[in-house]
Amino acid sequence: MSTWLYNLTAITLIGIGATAVTDLWSVVRSRFGIALPDYGLIGRWVAHMRNGIFFHDSIASAPFVRGEAYIGWTTQYLVGIAFAALLIGICGSAWLQQPRLIPAVIVGIATVAAPFLVMQPAMGLGIAACHASHPVRARIQSILTHTIFGLGLYWSGWLFQTFYFK
Repeated sequence: MSTWLYNLTAITLIGIGATAVTDLWSVVRSRFGIALPDYGLIGRWVAHMRNGIFFHDSIASAPFVRGEAYIGWTTQYLVGIAFAALLIGICGSAWLQQPRLIPAVIVGIATVAAPFLVMQPAMGLGIAACHASHPVRARIQSILTHTIFGLGLYWSGWLFQTFYFK
C-alpha cells in the first residue's frame, strides 16, 4: 500500500474511531441527565449553507430540512476525520507508528475552538455559547467532549497501530 493511501486509511479510521468515542461519551453523559447532542441541528445549519445562510439567530427556529439528521451525523464524522488529519499534519505520519497520548489530547482540546468560534456563533449561541441558557455548563461540556475526542484519537491510533501492523 502506498504511503499516501496508508495515511488516508489511518486518518479516516482514527477520525471515525475518535468520533465514535465521543458518541459513547454522550451516551454515558445522558445516563446522568445531560441531553444527547442533536446532530439534526448541525445538519440543519449545514443544509442551510447551500442557500447562502451561514448564521442564524436560533438554529432551532430555522426551517426544518429534510434529511438534516443524516447530514448532521455525516458532518460530525467528517469533521472528526478532518481533526484526525490535523493531528497527523501537526505530528507527522510517525505518530501513526507510535501514537502518543499528549499530542492527541492537546489537539483534541484545541479543536474546541471550532464550536466556540464558528459553530456556536453561527447557530445563534454566541461565541463560546455565551447566549446559551447555561453558558458555563455548555463550555465545560464542550471542553470535556473535546478532551474525550483527544483520548479517542489516541485510543484509535493505538488500535490502528496495534492491529494494522500485526
